Amino acid sequence: MKPKPAYPALVAAALLMGVSYLAVQAAPAHGAQTSEVTMGSVAMDIPVEMIKRMSALTNHLALRTDLNIRFRPSPNLGSAVDDLGTGQTQIAYLTPVAYIEARRKYGVVPLVAPTTGGRPHFALVIGVKAGSGITSPAGLRGKRFAFGDEKALLQRAAVESMGLKSSDFSTFAYLKHYDNIAKAVLAGDFDGGILKDSIADEFKSKGLVEVGSTAPLPSYLFAVHPDMPVAVRNQLRDALLALNKTTPERAATLEAFDKAYDGFVVVDDLAYDSVRKLIQPFQK
Repeated sequence: MKPKPAYPALVAAALLMGVSYLAVQAAPAHGAQTSEVTMGSVAMDIPVEMIKRMSALTNHLALRTDLNIRFRPSPNLGSAVDDLGTGQTQIAYLTPVAYIEARRKYGVVPLVAPTTGGRPHFALVIGVKAGSGITSPAGLRGKRFAFGDEKALLQRAAVESMGLKSSDFSTFAYLKHYDNIAKAVLAGDFDGGILKDSIADEFKSKGLVEVGSTAPLPSYLFAVHPDMPVAVRNQLRDALLALNKTTPERAATLEAFDKAYDGFVVVDDLAYDSVRKLIQPFQK
């Protein structure tokens, strides 16, 4: 089945990202800088919103280290992987699948993962509009469904783990970001969509209802280029581990980054073996 084209506005945003370089830069804390670090990220939102979300984090890192930190947005999952692997960025915030790909292709090194309720886990859920009459994933057969990034294999694997395949839908589309999916479902443009649990929680008060969920999955994470000096890597690790909700300033930084997060923990590659197993049938 041919996927339905994404909205024109979304296409325009992606094109804009392809020709524009947007960055924010945080000054180093202690006079002369010892190193410059460019941070990347999977595209969780449009570039302007991503810069807002990441600027508080880059400022925190600059204040806690001797590093000069700037942010470089990526238009999609594949670009975030390649930017980190080729050294366009030296540290990046990645989905589990993006990390697995970057590890396979470039040998990137896992650093820390954010926690929710003190644990480095999240879930993918299927959301529908309240009052739709759909009460389970099975109720979406023959309906319209929204995915995010076409390369996000974990989204497809998650949907199949809940008993559905892409061929079960009358039509489906890739809307890039979870916020777009939630808004499109609430607007009635789609009958259901795949969402990160924290995004679904944000939209519950607006009429979004969860009808299915995966088991806990290892969290998104920060990974670094394999050639990053150990001293720089340790500075970044320690600064991120120091970020929690014990002070108003730190809480505000986390809130800007992701409302669901309450801190960070060290993470290793083995933690992502469960995702490798889940997406293996979808890899070419």
